[in-house]
Amino acid sequence: MKDYYRVMLGRKSIHAKTAFDENFIGADFEINQDLTSDLTDNWREFNQKFIPIFLQIHPDKTKIGAGLACGALWVVSKGIRKGDIVLCPDGYGNYKVGEITGDYYYAPNAVLPHRRPVNWLNTSISRAEMSAALRNSTGSIGTVSTISQYESEIEKLIGGVKAPVIFSTDETVEDPSAFAMEKHLEDFLVANWTQTDLGKNYDIYEEDGEKVGQQYPTDTGPMDILAIKKDKSELLVVELKKGRASDVVVGQTLRYMGYAAEELAEKNQKIRGVIVALEDDQRIRRALAVSPNIEFYRYQISFKLIKQ
Repeated sequence: MKDYYRVMLGRKSIHAKTAFDENFIGADFEINQDLTSDLTDNWREFNQKFIPIFLQIHPDKTKIGAGLACGALWVVSKGIRKGDIVLCPDGYGNYKVGEITGDYYYAPNAVLPHRRPVNWLNTSISRAEMSAALRNSTGSIGTVSTISQYESEIEKLIGGVKAPVIFSTDETVEDPSAFAMEKHLEDFLVANWTQTDLGKNYDIYEEDGEKVGQQYPTDTGPMDILAIKKDKSELLVVELKKGRASDVVVGQTLRYMGYAAEELAEKNQKIRGVIVALEDDQRIRRALAVSPNIEFYRYQISFKLIKQ
C-alpha cells in the first residue's frame, strides 16, 4: 500500500525548481539541526520535543501554529514512506508527481534542509484536470496534506484518464452528490464566514495572515474548520456532514474536539463543536442530546434566475 500527499516546496512554491532539479522534497521551519535521531514512529513524541523548540525560535506563534509546523516537519521527514507518491505544485497551475525513494537526510545551509529523495516522474497534473474535491484538497493551506482518499483519481490522471465529475472513495459517505455539494459549501462558508452567525463570535484560525483553520490536520484526519472565539477564550471545531452517516460525523467531531483539547488549546481555553447539515437530522440530534458542547446548524440554499 502507498499513500499520496500534496507537499508545498516553500511559500508559493518558491523552491520548487530547485527541488525538481535536485530530486528532493523538503521543509524548513528554521529548525537548524539534524533530526535523524529524533524521528520516532510516534509523531506525538516528536511534537512534544520540538514544539517548545519551535516556540523559542518563534515566540510570537501559538501552540496551534507550532503544532501545525512541527507536525508537517515530522510528516515530510518521517511520516511519508518510501514508495509514497507526492504531488508538488510548480507555481504555474501544475503539480509535479514524484515517488519517495529514500529516508530523511539533513542538508545544512541549503533551502528546505530537512529532505527526502524523490524520483520525479515524467508527468504532471494540471489543476484544471482535477475534480473539485481534489482541487480543494491540494489547494489547502499548509506544507503538507494527505490526499490518499483520491488515489483512484490521481492514478487515472497520471495515466491520462479524465476523472469523473463527482468522486468520493470514502466508505463513510452515503451520498456522493451531497459530499460534492457540501465540499463546495465548505469553501463558500470560509469565504463568507463574516456574514454567518458563527462569524459574529468566531474567526477562522489564521497564522501569518493565512487561514490555516480550513482542513486543519489532526492525527485522525483533517477537521473541516478550526475557529477561535474573538476573545480567544474558545476553540471551535466545525464539521459539515458531507453526505456521511450521522454517527460518523458526530464521532469525528468528538475526536477532533478531543485533539484540540489535548494538542491545541492554550491554558483555560474551552472547546466547542458545530455540525452543519442540509436537513434537520434526527439521528444527529439524538446523539447531540448527550453532547452539550456540540451544536447543530442547518443551512439553506437559495437559487434564482435573473433575466438580463
